[in-house]
Amino acid sequence: MKKIFLSALAISATILAANAQVDLVKKASENATEAANKGFHFTNLIDLSTTPIENQGSSGTCWSYSANSFLESEMIKNGGDPIHLSKIYTVRHAYMDKANAFILMQGGLSWGDGGEGHDVINMYAKYGAIPESDYTGLVDGRKINRFGPMQKVLKNMLDSVTKIKGQIDPLAWKAAFKKVLDDSLGVVPQSFQYKGKTYTPETFAKEVVRINPDNYVEFISQNTTPYYKKAMMMASDNWAYQWDYNITPTDMTDIIDNALKHGYTVGWGADVSEPYFSWPNGVAFVPKNALTLEGKNLTRDEKAAIYNGDKTEMQITPENRQEGLEDYTTTDDHGMHIVGLAKDQDGKEFYIVKNSWGVTNQYKGFLYVSKAYVQYKTTSMLVNKNAVPKSLRRKMEL
Repeated sequence: MKKIFLSALAISATILAANAQVDLVKKASENATEAANKGFHFTNLIDLSTTPIENQGSSGTCWSYSANSFLESEMIKNGGDPIHLSKIYTVRHAYMDKANAFILMQGGLSWGDGGEGHDVINMYAKYGAIPESDYTGLVDGRKINRFGPMQKVLKNMLDSVTKIKGQIDPLAWKAAFKKVLDDSLGVVPQSFQYKGKTYTPETFAKEVVRINPDNYVEFISQNTTPYYKKAMMMASDNWAYQWDYNITPTDMTDIIDNALKHGYTVGWGADVSEPYFSWPNGVAFVPKNALTLEGKNLTRDEKAAIYNGDKTEMQITPENRQEGLEDYTTTDDHGMHIVGLAKDQDGKEFYIVKNSWGVTNQYKGFLYVSKAYVQYKTTSMLVNKNAVPKSLRRKMEL
């Protein structure tokens, strides 16, 4: 009975992880109110070029949508075509690599849809890229991602392989795993046409995307390890066990400001589960009473009062930021894409953020996020190292 219960629990956890970000969208929508952002009025100051908003559907693939959107803007900045890269091409290669790590670690690895921005860079470096028009990951007439059934099969397969403990040919389980991906997402084309020329994923990356993966660096912020040195990203979705540069909360916004000023966008991972993050109304900030609000299930009227009330923000310090990481009020929820800078009605600066939940909110898929929110709730940042201020580059020897 115990073994059966644990197996069922593992399957349930996998399905929940696959739909976690969709649940966040639904929860936010249920709490939506037209009055909630009446107190905010934004004027855009910097609005960098991006590809159109997409929808990740019922899949925890925000990391691929956001970081690939980031690469698409890098292409545009470099004079390239504004095209959508295939997010699911990145995803399926990450799943194959993660599955191999899962088996090698005998199941001692978090499994699910999730990943990090650095996975997109790593997969691009290893496997190249494909235009989304040539690999959508949608089969059998499906219009939107739905990963729950696929993930249930994959997790059961991996659990079975780990129980056998080396008694199965690695080539056999990998072929079976790939077959599930092929059936669920479609077979990856070995070559494809783009503007009348034939490419492979590798040649497309080299000749069309033309981005050097060595140019990208990821940042975290924690006060438990030395600043300006590399440290482990302590997140369950960091299945690659990536080490990133550790910086202060104010360094994060300094880097973003410098990047935007010089035409670079930023890949952004953050906690979006707080009652003062409103996706329907397109605003996130840190009210001065944020600590009393975290973890509470507020009514629509209570949530509206946050946005219509005092907009004085809580002062962010390394200490209260770290406390959020350690008591799980700051969690690695979602990947997004910072694409611009704006000011509100009081002249306070907010970042313009591109999301991957479709165009159903107040700002048609975008939202405005305060600098205090970024300093407080960021879990990681991905940026072109050339966008980092020279003083910080010297500290980290970038």
